[in-house]
Amino acid sequence: MVLGDPPRFHPVAGFGRAAAALERRTYADSRAAGAAHVAVLVGAAVGVGALAERVRNPVARTLLTAVATWTVLGGTSLAGHGARLADELDTGDLAAARARIPSLCGRDPELLDAAGMARAGTESMAENTSDAVVAPLLWGAVAGAPGLLGHRAVNTLDAMIGYRSPRYRRFGWAAARLDDVVNWVPARVTVALVALAGAADAAVAEAAGALAGAPPSRQETAGQPLSGDPGPAATATFRAALRAARRDGHRHPSPNAGPVEAAWAGALGVALGGRTVYRHAVEERPQLGDGPPPNARDLRRAARLSRLVGGLAALIAATVAR
Repeated sequence: MVLGDPPRFHPVAGFGRAAAALERRTYADSRAAGAAHVAVLVGAAVGVGALAERVRNPVARTLLTAVATWTVLGGTSLAGHGARLADELDTGDLAAARARIPSLCGRDPELLDAAGMARAGTESMAENTSDAVVAPLLWGAVAGAPGLLGHRAVNTLDAMIGYRSPRYRRFGWAAARLDDVVNWVPARVTVALVALAGAADAAVAEAAGALAGAPPSRQETAGQPLSGDPGPAATATFRAALRAARRDGHRHPSPNAGPVEAAWAGALGVALGGRTVYRHAVEERPQLGDGPPPNARDLRRAARLSRLVGGLAALIAATVAR
């Protein structure tokens, strides 16, 4: 999690190119063809991981596992892109911000204003912290290198073909459903970690504000609209994250992104959702959480929250793997 993704020649990008090349041979407008496509690619990734696990030299095996972990984790780059997007929005550099959006999500940046990019970045960091940080760490803890690489293969295929567009509605069905299955438990773990990380961040912000004599921030009062009990900042934020996930998570079309994004909205004291424009379709998403839409400041806090959640997930994974 310390090293970010390289700008070129990332192994996941290589997997994506291989998947695209295979798709040109396997594509057919059917669920069966899509399931076979997914089975071949995920099976190959799991097989590579299994070969790494069979290396007898413990030092070499540990090194291979470390490489596999670095390959699948995207937390450092994710939070970095989110923080830099916040800086670009703060300075009004919308051209640079639009150029950065494809690094975070699949929405059409030309159709987004500053508020839309702040929301897109916040939602993307929420979902991808679960999918690209917490989930692979947990799968690696319970299944080693095969779990790490297999999960990343599933997640990558979902991002490539798991759409409800005319081309992928049937061919991408298996990738989307398998992604839902492998991320179901990690998403619920992420909700709990968001509540804990948000509470810790709110406590620090409250203490810093008290020392400076500043009024409570939105984060420090994030729990009030949902809980009706302001309480300490940490308690309010913790309750707000969990209550938003329970109340709003099921409204989202994704069974995993819904609770995670709602928890993020509760922890930040903002409202997510609304009209979402992708290159392949336009979706009307339900509102998640209470409060105003996120701005650049909230986006920066979301990046900080992503790092905190990743650190907590790493601790859990290390404990489980022992």
